[in-house]
Amino acid sequence: MKNLFSKSKKLPNQDPGSPRHSTEFSTPPSSPDKKSPKKPARDGDYERRTSPSRPKARHTRSDSKSSRRLSAGSHPLNRPLEELRRSSYFNTMSEPMDVDRDSPVSSSPPEKSPVANGLNGDDHKEDAPPLPPPHRIPTSPQQENGPQLSPSADAEAYKAAGNKFFKAKEYSRAIQEYSKAIDADSSSSTYRSNRAAAYMSAERYAEALEDCKTANELEPNNTKILHRLARVYTSLGQPQEALDTYSQIQPPVSVKDKAPAQSMMQHIKQAEDSLRTGTSGSMVLHALDQAARNLGSGVDMPRKWKLMRGEAYLKMGNVNALGDAQNVAMSLLRSNSQDPEALVLRGRALYAQGDNEKAIQHFRQALSCDPDFKDAVKYLRMVQKLDRMKEEGNSSFKTGKYQQAVDTYTQALEVDPLNKGTNSKILQNRALCLSKLKKHKEAIADCTRALELDPSYTKARKTRAKALGESGDWEEAVRELKSIQEANASEPGIAKDIRNAEMELKKSKRKDYYKILGVEKDAGDNEIKKAYRKLAIVHHPDKNPGDEEAANRFKDIGEAYETLSDPQKRQRYDSGEDLIDPSEMFGGASGGFGGGMPGGMNISPEMLFNMMGGGGGGGGGFSFSTGGGPSPFGAAGMGGAGRRGGPQFSKGFPF
Repeated sequence: MKNLFSKSKKLPNQDPGSPRHSTEFSTPPSSPDKKSPKKPARDGDYERRTSPSRPKARHTRSDSKSSRRLSAGSHPLNRPLEELRRSSYFNTMSEPMDVDRDSPVSSSPPEKSPVANGLNGDDHKEDAPPLPPPHRIPTSPQQENGPQLSPSADAEAYKAAGNKFFKAKEYSRAIQEYSKAIDADSSSSTYRSNRAAAYMSAERYAEALEDCKTANELEPNNTKILHRLARVYTSLGQPQEALDTYSQIQPPVSVKDKAPAQSMMQHIKQAEDSLRTGTSGSMVLHALDQAARNLGSGVDMPRKWKLMRGEAYLKMGNVNALGDAQNVAMSLLRSNSQDPEALVLRGRALYAQGDNEKAIQHFRQALSCDPDFKDAVKYLRMVQKLDRMKEEGNSSFKTGKYQQAVDTYTQALEVDPLNKGTNSKILQNRALCLSKLKKHKEAIADCTRALELDPSYTKARKTRAKALGESGDWEEAVRELKSIQEANASEPGIAKDIRNAEMELKKSKRKDYYKILGVEKDAGDNEIKKAYRKLAIVHHPDKNPGDEEAANRFKDIGEAYETLSDPQKRQRYDSGEDLIDPSEMFGGASGGFGGGMPGGMNISPEMLFNMMGGGGGGGGGFSFSTGGGPSPFGAAGMGGAGRRGGPQFSKGFPF
């Protein structure tokens, strides 16, 4: 028998177009008796055997064959998208790919998907060759004409296209393809997990979380899905949920995998402990900043962390920190204007800044959102109580009930010991009352405490300077006031305060008549008279013969009584007019008394009056007045002053 697989001899002068050039074999005859020779059939014979009534069928066969033939010069990447998707599907059917190659592989072996024939998903029979794939995958699952893909095959094709876009970092298009795969087959956890990976790469972590949760429900305990879910929790600032998810994975995950979630959890607990123990607010901010380093790119700080940050700013209590606390509260209120915790946070910042009226409004609004919110009730009652006690203290001060005011302010300090701004103001008010009670050392201590709470509180510095001077230390008072002026030259009234303090400093270096008599500066005439008589008896020279010091003391007592018992002299003494150098009156003019009399002799006002003979009528002279009272230089004064246009000094010399 002739071997059918042997090469046929080439006939000479064989034409490629001749019938013998064909490689097809002729079909056996219809009659089993007649045997046809085993030779190639000629094209002409094939055409003759073809029924003339089927030209359309032959034409259709030829067109279908040519339509499947691709141009030899066309590049694969120039094919339509649907054809690429179908090609990718058939290339990856035997090896399903997950986009997250870096994540741990599931311990369970993957299930083998049934072999499909590319059209209907049915298995091929052994004796039948598979049909060739269609030229184009339909863009929609249902088409009226042409071969159809099964839903699973269509979903796999979308997944393969999504994987290619994911590798090319075109995450938006990858998400679109994975979404099509999910629409085609919503029961697959792989499609959800792959779309979650694309969402994570696109920094859309909230959507990634939903996909991971759904994938975990579809396929519980899948190692790869659990790893991805834990990473999403960490990226969103939920370290406890991430650690709980890691604990479900078997075998246990490595320390390196859990490190970001554990670090975040550690810093959050550190911030909570710092807030609870009352340590520095800056430590809380540092811990929160460290925790935020493990957040996903573009992820906003969680709401709980923002509230902790605002609480830390309130603990710091300075002007800038209180402004930052308000900014945190406003950012939360922009997201939800009915957030009771954010309303209380802003109310507390306003309260710390001294705006109690607006603070009360915020606390009431928080209660309208949540009537059972304990913090809102707590701070509302606190601010209302402080306002009431502050008004009571101020009223007592205005009516001269200084000790009662001190008691009220002392109780107010116990209402909210942590409020630096409010307590600094209460301490300053109490210091004013203590100064009125001549308790200058206690007043100085209160001002110092107020400045410790609020170093920028200028009013407390001025009150302390006054208390220092009234306690006898006018030099320190002048230094304090000048320091305030250097820090803020535009401080209202500071120049006048400095002049007054300098005058008091000069007065403190002369004889203190009040101290000599042992009376207060606001003592009445009867009190001064009683003190003089008592001291005069004790230090009288007749009772202390030969005691020169006693004689000097008796002389000082007499001078003190003479000055303080005379209203005019006492007024000049209290105002410091007796300390004015006569040269200052004339401004140092040439030919006048600017440098004193010749020889450097200074002249007192009394000597000057005697030298003028008490006469008046001098042209262009000076008039000294004490506001309508008698002239300190005598009844006549220095005549003709006001009439000739000379300068007048009302109520003593200017200073």
